[in-house]
Amino acid sequence: MLTTILRYRSLLLALALLWSAAGRSAQGEDSAPIDESLARRAKMVARIDELVEARLAAEKISPARRSSDGEFFRRVHLDLVGTLPRVADVRAFLASTDENKRHQVIDALVGSPLYATHQANQWRALMIPGGINLEEAQSVVGVQNWLRSRMAENLRYDNLVSELLVATSGDDQGPALYYTSLQLAPEKLAASTARIFLGIQMECAECHDHPFDTWKQTDFWGYAAFFAQLRRPEVDMPVAVQRQELVDVESGEVKLPNSETVVPPKFPGGSAPADDELGTRRMKLAIWMASRDNPYLARAATNRVWAQLFGRGLVEPADDLSPRNPPSHPELMDELTHYFVESGFDLAELFRTITRTRAYQRSSQWELPGDPPADELLARMNVRQLSAEQLFDAMSRVISRRNNGTNPFTGGTSELLDPQRMAFVAKMKSVGKNALEYESGVLQALTMMNGVDTQLVTGNDSPLLRGIELPLLADEARLDTIFLATLCREPSEEERAEYLKIVSQTSPSDRRQAWSDVLWSLMNSAEFTLNH
Repeated sequence: MLTTILRYRSLLLALALLWSAAGRSAQGEDSAPIDESLARRAKMVARIDELVEARLAAEKISPARRSSDGEFFRRVHLDLVGTLPRVADVRAFLASTDENKRHQVIDALVGSPLYATHQANQWRALMIPGGINLEEAQSVVGVQNWLRSRMAENLRYDNLVSELLVATSGDDQGPALYYTSLQLAPEKLAASTARIFLGIQMECAECHDHPFDTWKQTDFWGYAAFFAQLRRPEVDMPVAVQRQELVDVESGEVKLPNSETVVPPKFPGGSAPADDELGTRRMKLAIWMASRDNPYLARAATNRVWAQLFGRGLVEPADDLSPRNPPSHPELMDELTHYFVESGFDLAELFRTITRTRAYQRSSQWELPGDPPADELLARMNVRQLSAEQLFDAMSRVISRRNNGTNPFTGGTSELLDPQRMAFVAKMKSVGKNALEYESGVLQALTMMNGVDTQLVTGNDSPLLRGIELPLLADEARLDTIFLATLCREPSEEERAEYLKIVSQTSPSDRRQAWSDVLWSLMNSAEFTLNH
C-alpha cells in the first residue's frame, strides 16, 4: 500500500513538474508588457487574414463586405456567450462611434461568466452527448459544473485534459461522472477521448483495421488499454456515491475482439509507455497528453474553436484530423496551432484573436456577382442553425424571462433540468445530427410556430409586449424595440412601412394582438433562427 502511495505521489510530482515547465514556457507571455502581448495578438490576427485572403486571391474571389454593427453584435454574442444581447446593449453598441468598440465587446464577453457557461455547455455536450434524462442528470450537472469552473479560471487547456484523465474523486465530481456515464468501458472511453481531445476517429478500428485510415485494430485497443484498470470502489456505499468515486487497480487488460490476444498500452501514433514509468496507466496517458510528443491535442482544440466560430473547422469534420482529410488552409492550421501552444494553451486567447479577424467579421450576405463560393473558402461568414439550447435561450432573452444577464445553463439542476427547456430541446433535436446540432424539419417548424414557448413569448402576457405599451411611446419606437430584441437591428424602411401599416389598420382593442403578430413573424423568420 505504501509503495502504491509513493508511486502515485511520484507521478503527481511528475505531472506538476511537466505543467510547471509548460507554464514557464508561456510565462514570458504572462509577464510580458501588455503592449507586447497585444502586438503578438495583432500579428496573428493579420496573419490569419493574410492566409485566408491569399487563398481567395488564388481562386480569383473577392470577399464579402464587412458585417454591419448589428450583424456582428448578434453573431459575437451567440458565439461567445450562447444567447442574444439585451436590447439596451444593442442600442448602446449601435449608437457608439468608438472605433475600438468591436474589440471592447469581444474582451467583455470572453471575460464574462456567460462565456465560461457557454464553453462548458459546448464541451459537456461533446463529453455526454444526447438528450438529458433524469437518470443522467447527476452526470450532466456534475460535468457541466466542473467544466464551467475550469473555463471561468481559464485553466490551461492541456492541464484541463490532464486533470480529467487522472481524476479519481473529491469535491469536483465532474470527471468521475464522465467516466461512469460511459460505464468505465475502455473501448467507449478510448473512442470518446480520442474524438474530443485528439480529433481522431479511432473507433472504426475497434473491430478491424480502419478501411481508409492508418489506424490498426491494435492501435485502438492499445489506446483503450490505458483505461482497462479503472474501477468503481468495492465498498458498501450507495450507488450514487460509488458513481462519484474511481480507483485504479494493478490488474486488467484488453483483448482483441473474439481473441485471447492481450494488447498492451500504446499511445496513438506513437510508442508504448516505458516499463519503468511510475504511476497508473491513466497517469502515464495524462503525461503524454500534455507533452510535446502529442501531435494531436493542440491541433484538435484549435480546430474545434475555429469550428465553433465559423460553423466548420479548418479540418472538417472537426474530429477527423487525418492525412486523408487535409485542412482547407494547411499553413493557417499549423500557425494557429503554434500560436495556441505558445499562448499557454489559452482557449480564451484563441477566441479573442479569431473574432478580431476580417474573416470572422465578414457579412454572411453574398452581394457580389455569381453564386457564393464554397464555405471552406471563407469569402463570407457561414450561416449556421442555432442550437436548440441557443434557440430556447434566445426566446427567453426576448421574453425578458432571463434578460438580467444570467443564462439558463448556470449549472444548477433547477435550471439545467428545467422541464420546459428540456421538452423544447427534445423536440428540436428529434432529427438531430449530433449533440450540438439539429436539422429543421416539419416538427421543428411547428414547434416554433405553435409551441407553448412561442406562445409564451408572443402572447398577450409577454413582458416585451407589455413593456412597449407605454403611452408616450410612438409606434415607430415600439417596432424598433421588437426588431432590436429579436434581430439586433432596426427595421429597413420597407419593413417599417409594411409593419406600421398592418398595426395602424387594427382597432385600439386589437393593438396588442397586432404587435404580437409582428413579434411572432420575426421569431419565425430565418433571420432569428440562424446565426449569421
